[in-house]
Amino acid sequence: MSDASLQRITSRLYKTLRKDVIVQSTTDNLRQKLQVDRVVLYYFYRQWEGQVTFESLKDNSLSIIGETGPDQCFNGDYAAMYLAGRVRAVPDIETEPIHECHRDYLRKLNVRANLVVPILNSQGLWGLLIAHHCTGQREWLPADIELMKEGAKTLANAGAIRDNLPV
Repeated sequence: MSDASLQRITSRLYKTLRKDVIVQSTTDNLRQKLQVDRVVLYYFYRQWEGQVTFESLKDNSLSIIGETGPDQCFNGDYAAMYLAGRVRAVPDIETEPIHECHRDYLRKLNVRANLVVPILNSQGLWGLLIAHHCTGQREWLPADIELMKEGAKTLANAGAIRDNLPV
């Protein structure tokens, strides 16, 4: 293996590890400050198809890492709203007017309330930063929303995400 090849591999590994640390510390920090059960990063690996690639958990039994979601529920209309900066705060999935397929999916994940913020980079909608409250209803405060938006900006400005590298 040439020195140039080894240097490229080392550089890529360094960037990946650095990104992983930024994402994990951001999700951990958000979960602790918001006092929620789970904060996840949902990364779009194809147009409007994605999966949970990072999570911070109050309890390991709440893990949903690798979940791909109900892709039939997330379409171009929703993507356009998130591309425009939509933030979705749902205090109770049982009373919120959401599509039934989305409600069923959230029930499957034991979610009772959630807060979703887009992660936007120069290419567009890179992913979603999502807080899940599983133990009951939750009124999301403006400060909660700002905290999540700041977390999404932190992630969007991380070099690997800004450069559109996969997680």
